[in-house]
Amino acid sequence: MRIQPVILSGGSGTRLWPLSREFFPKQLLAPHGDDTLLQATVKRLCGLEKRRAALESAPPLVVCNEEHRFLVAEQLRQTGLDQEKILLEPIGRNTAPAATLAALHVEALHPGAVMLVMPADHLIRDEAAFQEAVACGAIEAEKGIVVTFGIVPTRPETGYGYIRKGRPITPQSSSPQSSPHQSSIPVPHVLEAFVEKPDLVTAEDYVASGVYLWNSGIFMMQASTWLAHMSHLQPEMLAACQAAYAQGNEDGDFYRVERKAFENCPSDSIDYAVMERLTHQSDAPQAAVIPLDAGWSDVGAWSSLWEVMPQDEEGNILKGDVIAHDTRNSLLMAEHRLLAAVGLEDVIAVETADAVLVAHKDHAQAVKAVVQQLKREGRSEHLAHRRVHRPWGSYEGIDMGERFQVKRITVRPGASLSLQMHHHRAEHWVVVRGTARVTKGEEVFLLSENESTYIPIGVKHRLENPGTLPLEIIEVQSGAYLGEDDIVRFEDDYGRG
Repeated sequence: MRIQPVILSGGSGTRLWPLSREFFPKQLLAPHGDDTLLQATVKRLCGLEKRRAALESAPPLVVCNEEHRFLVAEQLRQTGLDQEKILLEPIGRNTAPAATLAALHVEALHPGAVMLVMPADHLIRDEAAFQEAVACGAIEAEKGIVVTFGIVPTRPETGYGYIRKGRPITPQSSSPQSSPHQSSIPVPHVLEAFVEKPDLVTAEDYVASGVYLWNSGIFMMQASTWLAHMSHLQPEMLAACQAAYAQGNEDGDFYRVERKAFENCPSDSIDYAVMERLTHQSDAPQAAVIPLDAGWSDVGAWSSLWEVMPQDEEGNILKGDVIAHDTRNSLLMAEHRLLAAVGLEDVIAVETADAVLVAHKDHAQAVKAVVQQLKREGRSEHLAHRRVHRPWGSYEGIDMGERFQVKRITVRPGASLSLQMHHHRAEHWVVVRGTARVTKGEEVFLLSENESTYIPIGVKHRLENPGTLPLEIIEVQSGAYLGEDDIVRFEDDYGRG
């Protein structure tokens, strides 16, 4: 049986600001270990074939926002694993349309495959337990059942939705695909209901009852099963996705769905669009929930991150240049400067190049309100870090003032910026590391370390790195307007207009 991982990578993770930004969301961060959350999700099914010989884990299919496409592609490349085309959403329409685009793609290329739909920004520490649950879910999905995974709660939690499980579905011990370790295989249950986030008293009752699970947002079903439910329950959404996919086109590592058709698609989640309408059918269930106890976290707030990361003897998590004195149960992270904490308890302090967050752990969910205020005030700190990633490398703002701006530009080996021109600014480039190939008007020449050139307003130019080491230059811009939209591109290796 082909298991097709489908990774939904469209979120922005505003509750992890200032590390997470709109143009660099939390799934691209590595808060726990060397892998980013996206990379860890991609690797989550590695070795599934050894656990169940009848199951084949296919290369993952990622659905992501067009704005993040080059960052996602680079992180996938770093895993060294085979990949499907990356499906690009021109605009966010929530998880149900994203899953539908994936189902159309999977059914067209791999009829009969079972999709495992996972958010890209979750953490699962016990991958063996997760793979056992997936193997269990595959058996139900092959019967035409839509499966979700409910997290066995460890505490009364008011920040999660819940799932009420019903009677057990027929045990799988008779299945020829079952593992010899029957006691470790979770039992699927009829999915009775989805429940909204409760208050604390209700959450305590849920946990005490033993029949409620946290809603993980992970689903498993045949692509054909999902499309059939969409045809019955959400025909307008399905039609918009079909049109957007059919009118799309391949672009290198990506498959771009057609923008106008997708803009016409209704926005809704998998839960609301389909799953809630498959509940209460215990005689012939169409939906099942499998309990999952695998060290799961949605890393939805700084307090969640504190819970899952290794702590020192004082209960602190210290990352970067941090000194903590008489401080307990706190998360302290510094990226650019010394961060010193004295006499604190249950505090979150995160320092980045352009913003510092200080919050009590109990109020970590309210960080989203800060991001909303930044948006209302027209500020930019919620959009991007001072270092901005591009398909060719990155640039970082160093200084700026009236009519000037200074950046440090890093170009990957073999990469090239577009052939471009500016109407309102001139640029002065100084090479500080590596070798640059410069196109300036009709000239093409090399610059080595400590050499420089000047690009006047209105002159076509291009910067390339012909070497095997990263190229770093200092760029000084001067002019009446220094916005990033003052770029006219004539040629571009990455298909940008």
